[in-house]
Amino acid sequence: MNFQERSMQAEYFDELDRPVAETDIAFRELDRLNHFFRFHHAFMSRLPGWLGPDKCRQLNVLDVGAGTGLLGQKLSTWARARGWDWRFTNLDLNPIPLNSCPGQTNVVGSALDLPFADGTFDLVVASQMTHHLTNAQIVTHWREAWRVSRDAVFICDIHRNVGLYTLLWLTTLLMGTERTVREDALISVQRGFRCAEWRDLAAQAGIPGAEVWLYYGTRLVLQARKPGPGER
Repeated sequence: MNFQERSMQAEYFDELDRPVAETDIAFRELDRLNHFFRFHHAFMSRLPGWLGPDKCRQLNVLDVGAGTGLLGQKLSTWARARGWDWRFTNLDLNPIPLNSCPGQTNVVGSALDLPFADGTFDLVVASQMTHHLTNAQIVTHWREAWRVSRDAVFICDIHRNVGLYTLLWLTTLLMGTERTVREDALISVQRGFRCAEWRDLAAQAGIPGAEVWLYYGTRLVLQARKPGPGER
């Protein structure tokens, strides 16, 4: 098994024509895994210090590839406990998981052609959806995220390494994860990234000053802010 280069093997999650019942089960299982691995922690641990207390008091956030909107639910609840008002718009190409988050702002749309005006959101985030794209598509995805952000983008995805692959293989086995989700989890690691690859893609996307860093050996984070009025 080669982890030196990205695999482009298709995942079940890439199929938009799966039956509704199967799709619902798959996204529930994905949410269970994401909750177990605390996929929200990188956002909670980094965003307040990076954005600053004044900005954190009120944020209008776009979550690209939001699925069931679990990330927005967790972060908005966490922010509310601190007296902050974080409002999320969930965007996903698949309408089925968005039905799981009624009462939120949900938009069916593509990460490659965001249906929003320039600078619509304070912050644009994406969690573990970027690996579903080709490298060329990622450049477009990040350009679009940068375009619709007024201030910042914060993107998190999988670090491609054999250790994480082994951890997911064992964890999904012990948790009794549904077969297709278990297979997709392992494929996701093979479709993941290395830091140098993300830095190169950020440069191609025209995102200046992008920071790329490794989160506990399992995920990559890309973060970038636009200059303030006096800094342009």
